[in-house]
Amino acid sequence: MRNRYLDLLRSLAIVRVVVYHVTGWATLTLIFPAMSVMFALAGSLMAASLDRSGVPAVGRRLRRLLPSLWVLAVVFVPAMLLTGLALTPKVLLWLLPVSDPPANYWGGLALSPIWYLRDYLWFVLASPVALRLFRRAPLPTLLAPYALLAAIEFGVLANPPTLLREFGLYFGAWLLGFAHHEGLLRRTANRVLVPLALALGAAGLGWIFTHPGPRGHDLNDIHLGNALWSAAFILVAIGRAPAGAAWVDRTPVLGRVVTVLNRRALTVYLWHMPFVVALTPLVDVVGWSHQDLLGLAIRVALVFALVGVVTLLVGWVEDRAARRTPELVPGRPRRTLAERAAAAPASPAPAGAGTELATAGARVPGPRRAPERSGRVPG
Repeated sequence: MRNRYLDLLRSLAIVRVVVYHVTGWATLTLIFPAMSVMFALAGSLMAASLDRSGVPAVGRRLRRLLPSLWVLAVVFVPAMLLTGLALTPKVLLWLLPVSDPPANYWGGLALSPIWYLRDYLWFVLASPVALRLFRRAPLPTLLAPYALLAAIEFGVLANPPTLLREFGLYFGAWLLGFAHHEGLLRRTANRVLVPLALALGAAGLGWIFTHPGPRGHDLNDIHLGNALWSAAFILVAIGRAPAGAAWVDRTPVLGRVVTVLNRRALTVYLWHMPFVVALTPLVDVVGWSHQDLLGLAIRVALVFALVGVVTLLVGWVEDRAARRTPELVPGRPRRTLAERAAAAPASPAPAGAGTELATAGARVPGPRRAPERSGRVPG
């Protein structure tokens, strides 16, 4: 049984990512650290998959992840090759992005969200060992990514590989997803969890406001502050997640939107940035600045509309990857067998059949009277 609260949280995270990329508002990263939330939810799902299937769950998770990327690559890699991208063996990274796939000058920006799939892939590969370690020593395992990130930020580890920094930045959120799946967060008393969340949040905000990045207080530029603030957010938003949110489906439109965004999360995530980049020149042509709220609202609406069109065209790939029946728009209510039988039209009697029976003296047999009982119980 799906937890609709977690579905709602994932939907909000996806919407927040798209709106942020259109507007560039750094405040959105503080209000809702969407990427860490998405990694935490993915970590919880990965732990559940490992419990069900063991190590083969890794292959199943990659099978669900990669086809949507391949569809994107079929469109954009040839376009980049025709506009300056060198044809080298590194192009094969578009099949399995264990490192950043190559891109040309415009593709590097339009396809920049690929880093999420790169990190996701490595986190999935590390999960069988990480979950075993987490169950043996939860606290040391959980603290390890944050210690790694602190060592990098304070210069103990100079010039680390990008992937190592990403493990420090986001694998802690993934492990908090493990803690959610194991029930560790739920069992943590409020007198412990709330002060811990407040302390982490205060430390994160303190670091953020004393170490602004090139875009001000944008979490994407302030790694240590990002990790600490995101951990505090996850402890509250996921650690105290309700068992469900039935009210989501009481509003049919909201329930359908949440379902669509969850079933098409990869498609929306991968395809929104090319449209953001394509629409950016309109800012100069039409005169929409980032201070023009109407212009920004129109751009957000246009991006979602274009992503919606692409989702209709290729979103079904996510259904095939998950071995579901492909749907044009997911979430259509499915009637039960009894409901379908009740709704099936009955064959009408031929016209005039009642009159013919009456004139022929036909009689409808009445109910038979039950025979008298002898009073014995059947043996």
